[in-house]
Amino acid sequence: MQFDEMGNMDGKVLFLFPGTACDYQTNFGSVLDSLGKKYHLVCVNYDGFDGSDLIFPSVLEVTEKIEKYITEHFDGKIDGAIGSSLGSTFVGQLVQRQNIHLDHGIFGSPDLDQSGKFSAWLQSKLVVPLLTSFTGNEKKKNRTKEKLKSFFEMDDEAADRFMSCFEKFSSESIRNEYYTDLLTWLDEDIHVEHTKVHFIYAKKMGEKYLRRYKKYFRDPEIREFDMQHEQWLFGGEKYAVPVLKAIDEFMETPV
Repeated sequence: MQFDEMGNMDGKVLFLFPGTACDYQTNFGSVLDSLGKKYHLVCVNYDGFDGSDLIFPSVLEVTEKIEKYITEHFDGKIDGAIGSSLGSTFVGQLVQRQNIHLDHGIFGSPDLDQSGKFSAWLQSKLVVPLLTSFTGNEKKKNRTKEKLKSFFEMDDEAADRFMSCFEKFSSESIRNEYYTDLLTWLDEDIHVEHTKVHFIYAKKMGEKYLRRYKKYFRDPEIREFDMQHEQWLFGGEKYAVPVLKAIDEFMETPV
């Protein structure tokens, strides 16, 4: 596991958890400077995505390591955490398990999918090979790159960074991450005293996700943005600036 601390070391402590098959450098690279001006950032790379030879074990095992780090380095209490996509699972578990405390849990466009073992196994068998085949040859790579640029309005650099993750990380780590995420359940109507839950809702994902957010958490603060899944991290300033402003408001930090 990799925990890199950077930014404004006098600011509020904000953990960053990347999404599927990503390291934080790829996932949050476009906003690290902006967030770092105000926050003491703790940027996390999970086992298997941290440059080591380790394989990602499971979401719950990684959650335990995050809790241990927060306990040892921040006396068990932090100001906030942002999870991008699958990274939101770690935010949800930190809130639900209550082994540490965070004032603000921020969920970035998560799907919050949950399933049983057979369904999770089947989905991982179908989806992971598709993800890891994106860069199989130059033709596929170029086709995928153009789709990313079109769908998310990525520039060439962002598309290249994103695709490189599927080349440099072990397919076993990606499979374990995807599979165990589906097996990591949230309770319904979660409420923890003195913890506020916030959602970055990408409207173009669809309303079924909005219903899930309200199902699993009691009275979450939901901000709606007219964008695709986590487009604020890949689609340029017109998407990033409004979300960064919302994060400051979530964290009760002067804009």
